[in-house]
Amino acid sequence: MRPVRMAFAGALLGTLVLTGCGQAGTTASPAPAPTATTASAGDFPVTVEAANGKVTIAKRPQRIVSLSATHTETLFAIGAGPQVVAVDEQSNHPPEAPKTDLSGFKPNVEAIVAQKPDLVIVSDDIDKIVTELGKVNVPVLHQPSATKLDDAYEEIAELGAATGNKARADEVVAGMKSAMEELAAKAPKGGELTYYHELDTTPYAATSQTFIGQIYAMFGLTNIADKAPDAAGGYPKLSAEFVAQADPDLIFLADVKCCQQSKDTLAKRPGWQGLSAIKNDRVIQLDDDIASRWGPRVVELAETIGAAVAEAGPKAGTS
Repeated sequence: MRPVRMAFAGALLGTLVLTGCGQAGTTASPAPAPTATTASAGDFPVTVEAANGKVTIAKRPQRIVSLSATHTETLFAIGAGPQVVAVDEQSNHPPEAPKTDLSGFKPNVEAIVAQKPDLVIVSDDIDKIVTELGKVNVPVLHQPSATKLDDAYEEIAELGAATGNKARADEVVAGMKSAMEELAAKAPKGGELTYYHELDTTPYAATSQTFIGQIYAMFGLTNIADKAPDAAGGYPKLSAEFVAQADPDLIFLADVKCCQQSKDTLAKRPGWQGLSAIKNDRVIQLDDDIASRWGPRVVELAETIGAAVAEAGPKAGTS
């Protein structure tokens, strides 16, 4: 997946500088507004602590616009689907989401306002869209790419509070936590197995310091990208020679839909035909979307990784 497509990726190649929200649309209340951790479906106004500061929402939103594929998935998972009137062009799950030509990468204020939203949700503050929408009194929640699982859980809970679906959001988070803890507890340990996670055919990879790298770490795998010269950024651009020399035991492809990558296409790359992962049929084709988002379906990603590790078994010579 190309850096512009990566959902982890305000995080992926550097999160954009956060800007303040104009706080337009905020209403005063005689008593303090409930916080995101205490609000229930009927509690409004509600104040949510987002990347753009404390955002107060006066009443339960009925016309939500999502400019983030991850947050679209979350909104529908927590029961806010009926409140969503428009989503961006990258939001392809669930199928019933009201997809439009709105862009989260090139947000257009006029096009967004034309949807008459009472809440807009973004994962990136591109072109200062948060401030621009604030100028026309549209409340915005900036919920950036998660850098760890707890961030993802927190954002889901906050979206629940902001939309009046806190109880269901809490259920979703509890279910995710339970599933991830169970997967971690019964995870077959990698036994020094090494892996390479490919984001696109450049190829860009992800280190253990990233959100997705932390998911792999649950299974005791060693990430070859951690030793890349520019690994400090989290998403190094590797050379074909680097990957060939590292010879990973497992290769996970997150560029299947976008770039039609597979074991066969990898084998055609210079020097890759003899890679252990290719010879041993340990190339795992991921769902690009699930592998690039930090919403409820992250559990499915963890299940896929766990299954691959279990099938591979411990590396020879380890216990």
